Amino acid sequence: MTANDTTDAKIYAEEFLEIVRDGVPYVGQLGLSVEGWEAGHVRIRLPYSDLIQRPGGTISGPALMGLADVTLYGVVMSLLGRTELAVTTDLTFHFLSKPEPTDVLAEGRILKLGRRLAVGEVSMTSEGRPQPICQAVGSYAIPPTID
Repeated sequence: MTANDTTDAKIYAEEFLEIVRDGVPYVGQLGLSVEGWEAGHVRIRLPYSDLIQRPGGTISGPALMGLADVTLYGVVMSLLGRTELAVTTDLTFHFLSKPEPTDVLAEGRILKLGRRLAVGEVSMTSEGRPQPICQAVGSYAIPPTID
């Protein structure tokens, strides 16, 4: 699966990244890239940089939480299309092991998509390592459509 694969996705990966970078300039500084994109399942890469490091030779929690949030946003948009006003309503985060000072890969998938709420999960790994470094479950409020 490449970033251009849509497999029934309602928005292209490149358009999603543009929306995220323009809408939240902080996210643009992270250098995120889409590794996989299909309806209800996305994979996003956070490249390692000085911007996200923390003492102890690892990656900061806020950077990982931001990656989880962006990944879930991508999952929602892959199913609904351009939905900039969908917002996070909760995010439960579990740090499982110390991230290596390398790129982080986030795999997001939908658990339930309703009319007003989407629930998904994200699992993250350090590049080249199979064990998860953190896991998140979150929900997004879906704005009402105007008919």
